[in-house]
Amino acid sequence: MRIETLPRLLLGLTLLAWSHQAHAQDPQWAHKMFEKLDQDFGVVPSGADLKYRLKITNKYQQQVHILSVASSCGCTAAKPLKDTLASEESTYLDITMDTRKFQFLKETALTVTFDQPIYAQVRIPVKAYINPDVVLNPGAAQFGPVPRGSDTLRRIAVAYVGRGRSTITDAVSKNPNVVVKLVEARRDAVSIHYELHVTVKGTAPLGDLRDQVTLVTDDPNNPSIPVLVEARVEPEYAISPELVSFGTLGPGERKTMNIVARGKKPFVIEKIESETTAGVFEVRLPKESKTIHVLPLTMIGPEKPGTVTEEFTVTIAGVADPVTFKVYGKVLGLAGAPPAAVQKSP
Repeated sequence: MRIETLPRLLLGLTLLAWSHQAHAQDPQWAHKMFEKLDQDFGVVPSGADLKYRLKITNKYQQQVHILSVASSCGCTAAKPLKDTLASEESTYLDITMDTRKFQFLKETALTVTFDQPIYAQVRIPVKAYINPDVVLNPGAAQFGPVPRGSDTLRRIAVAYVGRGRSTITDAVSKNPNVVVKLVEARRDAVSIHYELHVTVKGTAPLGDLRDQVTLVTDDPNNPSIPVLVEARVEPEYAISPELVSFGTLGPGERKTMNIVARGKKPFVIEKIESETTAGVFEVRLPKESKTIHVLPLTMIGPEKPGTVTEEFTVTIAGVADPVTFKVYGKVLGLAGAPPAAVQKSP
């Protein structure tokens, strides 16, 4: 017993020592997972919302776990989108910085602590130069959810202390789905007040939109002022669930599932149709205009066993683009026998 166990024990200790030695030979293993090791926001307005997503990728075979993220100052915070990463998996560290309580150069640091596969810490310096001569209210063009197909506008008040020597001359967006316009509101002895109009166009693609627009000045010491733009573009009309599962049915068996159609405003459903499963599904069209329609969809199991998959198209009155959803079901043979057994029966 001892003769067999001892070599195994020695082998285990050798592998363990090798694993720790591999990390010990590369003390920067955790640093190498970050796309960069600092964040400089540059020159920013007072009151601006500062956000940055720092990418982290697990380049190792072992699972990586982020234990915590700490900041050396209450002005900066960060949170990972997920704290456990499998091999080759990535996440983002959402970094935010407060510009309302501080002015001029502000430097701080984040410390990201890992406890798997072994303990390590990574320090991320963060800094910004907060220009007190430019004040935004609110600090960004935060849209939240916006419907695709409709233009959505946000306004930001901009106070610029040019003291008669310089002005904001233009507002620029490099994103074709974001349109900006700068309007001068009033002037006083030391400052000029503007209103910045930011519009997310109805043609913007679905999903998260994070970008920035730029205020252009004629001050050579501060020629550009960044303004954050964030939105989540959602479909104007949506079906849930997107995949309707009927489970298993027998031939001729009927099963009904509810699907829900939602819109940002009341709408009428003109038709619901599929291409290849005529006679397998039944649905009753509502006649009234509502923002939410509950639609009972019935599946009738066909005589031939097998899998039924179909995509349905929902046509909404006055809307060019239809909404789609998918359906899945499995039809068993006689007495619940699998399709293969039914096909082999005489």
